[in-house]
Amino acid sequence: MTQVGFFTDTSICIGCKACEVACKEWNGVPQASLGFAGTSYDNSGGLGADRWRHVAFVEQSGNGHGGLRWLMSSDVCKHCTRAACLEVCPTGALFRTEFGTVVVQEDVCNGCGYCVPACPFGVIDQRHGDGRVWKCTLCYDRLKVGQEPACSQACPTKSIQFGPLPELRARAGRRLEALQKTGVPGARLYGADAGDGVGGMGAFFLLLDEPEAYGLPPDPVVTTRDLPAMWRAAGAAAAALAGLVAASVLGGRR
Repeated sequence: MTQVGFFTDTSICIGCKACEVACKEWNGVPQASLGFAGTSYDNSGGLGADRWRHVAFVEQSGNGHGGLRWLMSSDVCKHCTRAACLEVCPTGALFRTEFGTVVVQEDVCNGCGYCVPACPFGVIDQRHGDGRVWKCTLCYDRLKVGQEPACSQACPTKSIQFGPLPELRARAGRRLEALQKTGVPGARLYGADAGDGVGGMGAFFLLLDEPEAYGLPPDPVVTTRDLPAMWRAAGAAAAALAGLVAASVLGGRR
């Protein structure tokens, strides 16, 4: 099947957090502690085992933006085309679905945590008191019955758009061109390039500033890219060591 995913247009996100609520309600995600909101409207902190959607509020003052402006973006697991989390999982708890998304099977996860540092976005997290990892499933259960994910369905401005990735990328390109023509030079696509360091993201974004402003890595790379070379080097070293040991043993018998 054609890979499906999310296109998040941050230029029309109003920060209502309807997506956060819909995600928790549909997936039965436990309540998570809220941070101190005295200096920010964002009191949900960030993504984690108990928050699979997070709407970030970024306040910018000065910086060439003519006073104050807010950047708002609903963040989520990127469902990378090449997913390091999946590659390092020793139990097969993480798997690629028929929709091209990456899902954790909680009944198979043994809580080893290998996938946590493997994610270049810091998305995957172990639940306190549980030990297993949890993250967005792109509402796999809904996809299997022909429904769209709860978060995109709940989004009132259609900032979160769901569909086949080729269609979403084409739509995002048109939206980017329109914004740039209307005087938004900082607008850019993030994660839409299938040739990037993770093979393209299943959840990509239209941003109004540098990725770092939203807490996103500027040039994410699959963290397991060097593993094959490392294993080959380790194998060669082990073979060389075995050869030296054998030579030493044989030499000692003379």
